[in-house]
Amino acid sequence: MRRLLKWFVLVFGIVCCLIAMVHIIFGHASVPGAAPGFSPTDDSEDRFFATLFLGFGAAMAWCSFDLEGRETMFAALLLVFFLGGIARIISAVDVGLPIPMFQILGALELALPPLLWRWHKAVRSQPSR
Repeated sequence: MRRLLKWFVLVFGIVCCLIAMVHIIFGHASVPGAAPGFSPTDDSEDRFFATLFLGFGAAMAWCSFDLEGRETMFAALLLVFFLGGIARIISAVDVGLPIPMFQILGALELALPPLLWRWHKAVRSQPSR
């Protein structure tokens, strides 16, 4: 289970990096369901925040190589991801629901961090082989 968790976290980090790179390279065209007429300001914001998501993914991948030794960083990254889900809730309350894909992503952002943290705690308490 320890090895599976490490692989899952590594793949998760790589996927985050790939998503970020798509946003950095393609800008507005990479946002599913985005309204036409995305302004240069909106595009700039999307590409800027994509670089932060790239950093998040790289840090998550880095943590995967030593989850026990990088536990504090791993916990902080999971918290950031969870807060992203909270931000989606605030957006839904403020301006309405996004397309279903982003609703699913929001649910994952809220569910995945506590699940990964519990998984990490469970394998951490097991003896290493």
